[in-house]
Amino acid sequence: MGRGAPRQRGGPAVVRSPAIRIRLLAVGKLRSGPFAELQALYAGRIVPSPAIVEIEARQRLPPAALKSREAALILEALPSEARLVALDERGALWSSHDLADRLAAWRDQGVAELAFAIGGADGLGICVLDRAGATLSLGPMTWPHLLVRGMLLEQLYRAQQILARHPYHRR
Repeated sequence: MGRGAPRQRGGPAVVRSPAIRIRLLAVGKLRSGPFAELQALYAGRIVPSPAIVEIEARQRLPPAALKSREAALILEALPSEARLVALDERGALWSSHDLADRLAAWRDQGVAELAFAIGGADGLGICVLDRAGATLSLGPMTWPHLLVRGMLLEQLYRAQQILARHPYHRR
C-alpha cells in the first residue's frame, strides 16, 4: 500500500450528457435482403438503438404530388422536439469526423433527439428541406434510397466510435 503516489478519491465528478436518440424517417418499405441486413447490422451497433420509421404514401400519385405527400408524412412523423437533418444531394459534405463533431455539439447543447429524413426516389419535398436545421449529402453520386439507410447508420455508428475514441475509425 505504501508504494507510489497516494490515490485520489472524490475528485470532481465528470458529468456526461446523455446520448442523443436517433430517428430515421425513411420513405419506402424495406423488405428482407441485403439492404435490410445492412440496416440491421449498423442499427444494432448504435447505442441507444435508433428508431426507424418507414414512411409510405399508400396511394398512386403523380411524382410531384407523391413527393409532397411523402414530405407531409415525414413531418407528421417528426417529434416536435427533434432536431431534423435532411439528406439531399445538394446538402453539405461532412467527413466522418465532421459528423462526430456535430453529434457532440448537439449533445452538448442538450438536443435529446435527432431525426434524419431520407426521401424517396424523387428526393425530399421542399417543406422538409425548409424545416431541417441541417442538410447533408452523402456525396455527388446517386444512391438508391434504400441503400442510404445502411450507409447513414454506418456513419452514425462510426461517429459514435470516434467520440468514444475507439479504433473502429482509422484515418
